[in-house]
Amino acid sequence: MSPTRTALVTGATAGIGRAVALDLAAHGIDVIAHGRDPERGAQLVKEITAEGGTARFVGADLTDPGEVVALAAEAGDVDILVNNAGSYAFTSTPDTTADSFDRQFALNTRAPFLLVGALAPAMAERGHGTIVNITSTAATSPAPIGGAYGASKAAVELLTRSWATEFGGRGVRVNGVSPGPVRTAGTTAMLGGNVDVLGRANLRERIGEPEEIARVVRFLVDSDSSYINGTVVVANGGEPSGLPA
Repeated sequence: MSPTRTALVTGATAGIGRAVALDLAAHGIDVIAHGRDPERGAQLVKEITAEGGTARFVGADLTDPGEVVALAAEAGDVDILVNNAGSYAFTSTPDTTADSFDRQFALNTRAPFLLVGALAPAMAERGHGTIVNITSTAATSPAPIGGAYGASKAAVELLTRSWATEFGGRGVRVNGVSPGPVRTAGTTAMLGGNVDVLGRANLRERIGEPEEIARVVRFLVDSDSSYINGTVVVANGGEPSGLPA
């Protein structure tokens, strides 16, 4: 019988992160669920334990580097790190304030950097571990708004490949998942409930569901993907570009 693994999932109380936490727990992985809302965290833990899984909630503000370091210390030795927590502001460059820019980079880029720095060396010392970074197709698809968000996620994609090089030889695999539009509370609020319009541009002609991204994450942390390292898996329903006219 394989030993139980432990996963730290950031931003686990909503959206993709919540789906990832539920999916990993359902497949026998102990989950440390990070978030900012203790009430939602308690509800997630209750849901996981009711299904026979194991989970605990740890709160932290990941825009504060001190709290990021404290989260890593509280998590302890983990086998899996899923960097999912994120912040976005789909504003033009003139409308993006310095505070907004700094917040997006602090949460989307610096927090994963600090968590990997704190947790990956111990994984490497043990000779095994997996890290999955949730990025975004905004990292590779320029748009007239959201430049700061896209840049923060593009940095994470570069870091994914860098960390795969840095730690891969010592048993730690680092990969990313780049979702297209996904049905979450954030995207629903942003579009006033008309979230399905986001899916009309892809080849599936629909928006993605959080559970679909969670299954990609699980594949990347399982042994079935043991030869995949330094890769960002795009899960966006298929881009129409590149198809014959």
